Amino acid sequence: MPNTAQKQEKGAQGSRMIMIWDRPTRLFHWALVLLVTTSFVTAKIGGNAMRYHMWSGFSILALLIFRLVWGIIGSRYARFSSFVRGPTAVWRYTRSLMRPDHPGHLGHNPLGGWSIIAMLLALLLQAVTGLFANDEIFTQGPLYPWVSNPTSRLLTHIHHLNQWVILTLIGLHVLAVFFYLLVKRDNLITPMITGAKPWHAGLEAPADAPRTTVAVIVTILSAAAVYLLVR
Repeated sequence: MPNTAQKQEKGAQGSRMIMIWDRPTRLFHWALVLLVTTSFVTAKIGGNAMRYHMWSGFSILALLIFRLVWGIIGSRYARFSSFVRGPTAVWRYTRSLMRPDHPGHLGHNPLGGWSIIAMLLALLLQAVTGLFANDEIFTQGPLYPWVSNPTSRLLTHIHHLNQWVILTLIGLHVLAVFFYLLVKRDNLITPMITGAKPWHAGLEAPADAPRTTVAVIVTILSAAAVYLLVR
């Protein structure tokens, strides 16, 4: 019988590090974490902090535009086509979640893929409604003059309610990360920092060439679009 050291050596030899998350995707993820935190904190503080709340919201909108574009033209595992699956695939994946032969995924799994879509849509709704919001004191979204006061009040109400949707999605996301880490022994945190994940050497996963220049151009255009919208 092989001892523990031999098993570990075999496991190390049977896998290799695969780059799955490109730098733009990782920077997007952590910038979004920082900006969403900033938005929630400044909203609770209120007063003069609302200026930073609005700037944070504009930045989040620019990031979301970038991610939507990057989900089409980005590297392999960043593209929506690599992780958005139909209901049958999601159900099959969920049903096998606790089985020993549960299939692993280099990028987002079918269930996690839809959680990413839900998060992006909820944040997009929050950013867009914030453009028309009005606290009826001294803070107004830059596009408030474009709509009637009743419409602005409705969008402000949606903006306030949607924050709880976002908090729920964030909570589920964090719980899922720790579930995979502690139960499935699948570390999802480190790859989002380093970009690499250990994978079976026998399974090919060709990595795309770096597309930093393209990412920079998309970022600049996204920021410019938001600037022109809110100036």
